[in-house]
Amino acid sequence: MTKQEDTFRHKGLRKQLIDIIRQKGITDERVLEAMMAVPRHFFMDSALDRIAYEDRAFPIGEGQTISQPYTVAYQTRLLQIKPFEKVLEIGTGSGYQATVLAQLGARVYTIERQKKLYDNLQKTYPFKGKYPGLKFFYGDGFAGLPTFGPFDKILVTAAAPSIPPKLIEQLKPGGLLVIPVDEGGSQRMMRITKKDDASLQEEPLDLFSFVPMLEGKAKGIGL
Repeated sequence: MTKQEDTFRHKGLRKQLIDIIRQKGITDERVLEAMMAVPRHFFMDSALDRIAYEDRAFPIGEGQTISQPYTVAYQTRLLQIKPFEKVLEIGTGSGYQATVLAQLGARVYTIERQKKLYDNLQKTYPFKGKYPGLKFFYGDGFAGLPTFGPFDKILVTAAAPSIPPKLIEQLKPGGLLVIPVDEGGSQRMMRITKKDDASLQEEPLDLFSFVPMLEGKAKGIGL
């Protein structure tokens, strides 16, 4: 069950977490302020309440995780979000990363392929009505959302075997795609800029570990 109370203790732990992320090299204050404003424990089982602000990933079911806060900050910083930009997120998961993007003022379109996670979020999302620009979709991340594109920014929160061409098609000229791409046993974070002539500028960055990005829509047991 989603825990809705944000106590002084939670805020204190969240501030400690933000300080740790800052010490790890994330100095974009807008990103840190957005993460300070979004209670991470709201997106986790109440049984994990006491450890929700540790800088690590936690399972959320269906083989998925809520990302490590440092990873959320790292990817968000790379996107260089500006207010009112249209952002496509691949891999909704708990909804935490999408909410951080919405807190930064983006119009967020987020896709989840796991039907059980998608349905659960429709029932339990803790900020219903607060972010009118945040829209949830059940679908295949490799296909994106061509009906709603093109997008200023695209964020992939799962390990891709390669860069999906349909996502490049849905990216505006001048837009950014941030995606972890498989490289042996881990993933290389990539920031890709689509130039005005549709050519791509690829910027390889640090290594991370993500759950795999899979094609198609997973219906889930009993759904």
